[in-house]
Amino acid sequence: MRQLNFVMIFVVCLGFVIFGLENTQPVTITFFHLKDVQAPLCVELILAMGIGAVAAWFFHLWNKWQVLVQSQEAIVQNQEQEVRIQELEQDVERYKAEIQQYRLPPASSPRSSEKDTIEVMAQ
Repeated sequence: MRQLNFVMIFVVCLGFVIFGLENTQPVTITFFHLKDVQAPLCVELILAMGIGAVAAWFFHLWNKWQVLVQSQEAIVQNQEQEVRIQELEQDVERYKAEIQQYRLPPASSPRSSEKDTIEVMAQ
């Protein structure tokens, strides 16, 4: 991958050199009607490309910073949710223990005389 990057950078720089050798005519640039600057066309275009590259780099850094801030917020939110889940799980266990404590013992099976009484009452 490093070789590919090197080749790409070499080709771009070679293109700039060839571009510079072919475009040496002086041109005038006016800054907001205040200042006029004369320089070769290649210098002005390479300067403009450099300013554009620096601006793109700053926008990239700005975007990475925003993603970093958002991911930090998501991590904090996930940690808060994990704490809340643990609290709720503890509540569930406590409620289970309370229910177990108040649960009535199982009813004993009725005796045969009680069965007859129950059947008579049911009719």
